[in-house]
Amino acid sequence: MPVRLPRLCVSAISGGGGKTLLSLGLARVLKRMGLAVKPFKKGPDYIDAAWLSLAAGEQATNLDPWFLPRDRLRALFAYAMSQSRGEIGLIEGNRGIFDGLDAAGSCSTAELARWLACPVVITLNCTKMTRTAAALVQGLRGFEPDVAVRGLVLNQIGSPRHETALRRALETHTDVPVLGALPRLTENPLPERHMGLASFGEGLSERAEAVLDSLADFVGAHVNVGALLAAARAAPDLPEEKPFRGAEDESPRRGRQTGTAAAKTPRIGYVRDAALWFYYRENLESLSGAGAKLLRLSLFDGRPWPEMDGLYLGGGFPEDTAAQLRDSPHLSWLRDMARRGMPIYAECGGFMLLARGIEREGQLWQMSDIFPVITRCCARPQGLGYVSASVTRRNPWFSAGTRIRGHEFHYSRCEWCGEPPAAALRLERGTGMGMIAGEACDGLAFNNVFALYTHIFAPAVPSWARNFARLTLDWRKE
Repeated sequence: MPVRLPRLCVSAISGGGGKTLLSLGLARVLKRMGLAVKPFKKGPDYIDAAWLSLAAGEQATNLDPWFLPRDRLRALFAYAMSQSRGEIGLIEGNRGIFDGLDAAGSCSTAELARWLACPVVITLNCTKMTRTAAALVQGLRGFEPDVAVRGLVLNQIGSPRHETALRRALETHTDVPVLGALPRLTENPLPERHMGLASFGEGLSERAEAVLDSLADFVGAHVNVGALLAAARAAPDLPEEKPFRGAEDESPRRGRQTGTAAAKTPRIGYVRDAALWFYYRENLESLSGAGAKLLRLSLFDGRPWPEMDGLYLGGGFPEDTAAQLRDSPHLSWLRDMARRGMPIYAECGGFMLLARGIEREGQLWQMSDIFPVITRCCARPQGLGYVSASVTRRNPWFSAGTRIRGHEFHYSRCEWCGEPPAAALRLERGTGMGMIAGEACDGLAFNNVFALYTHIFAPAVPSWARNFARLTLDWRKE
């Protein structure tokens, strides 16, 4: 039976075109109107997703054709809408609408919009431009006609005269309606990541709320929100797909376990605080689906952590709190548990905690020293984008030959303390930990510890949650 799901995608011609500003402002406006807004972020992105979650008052879900085929991605979209009881799905695109992995536009926002039969609104940066805007929109409409562009929001408008000229040109030469015009702002209303976004792990600041309220006022005053809502409600019905259950589709259920394991529930801790807060909700749900009880932890809590059977260290910006982390009593606990064989899975920022130290601006902060490496922070990203890898070294987490798709976003690089250890992953795409023995590599294994820069999306790597639960139960029995 077809499924009716009102939805709208906000995109642009390029990065920096105003997608985030419009998406956040629109989400908050719709929420003020009393609508249940379910936010989505196209692509592997934690920071914009965190902002969208706050703006809508509902946890954002990431959608990416890189991770899931069309039928499963549609099922994830429908599942996320039903779980939140969303009345409208609001998707923020990434980069330019047609920008993807290759010349065919694979994994682009346009491809996602086609898979979801989703109406698209384009925010158009009109800086020092009038009639040329019509040529751009004509090209946009003709490039991939099956992408449903339903309106334009003009951005960076310099004056009422500028707006009038743009509207006349677009009305004369295109059939795409102008649904709003945003005046040029004197400064960027959104703080950069090192100006407080890392604190999202412990709760969002009053400053962030004030920013979102001001964006809602701005968008509400200059955009025809009613027309955008009508476009979302006019989206065609989607075909019904097999229900989405995430990675638990292939995970052992507690009721199917036998022997000693049947009576036990593995307890897996995960750190979520100002240092580490990059987690896909689907990853945590997959661990629960594999039978685990999740325990939320903080590295800044001086009290002993509760008893657990495994630990998940997600990503974040531990370099921002390295001075405090150095004094955390949990670093020595990590070192001890790693040596004793506790299953520990660490991604990106979590991997940095397991290094010998974090170096930033000439200052070295000692960490847990599980792996012989210093993670040196840089001003620019050292790894950014999609990752494709294969498992080449035997380890408890992934079978040799397993194919892994993920993404990376890190400002640090590895400085090895002596000879680099053997890596578990060979990268066909991505940077990871850099070149080891002539190959781009990622993933270090020690006992039952696995650490890497790559972030995985659990529904795309179903063995991860299953193996995590199995390792914790095996370790408890020892």
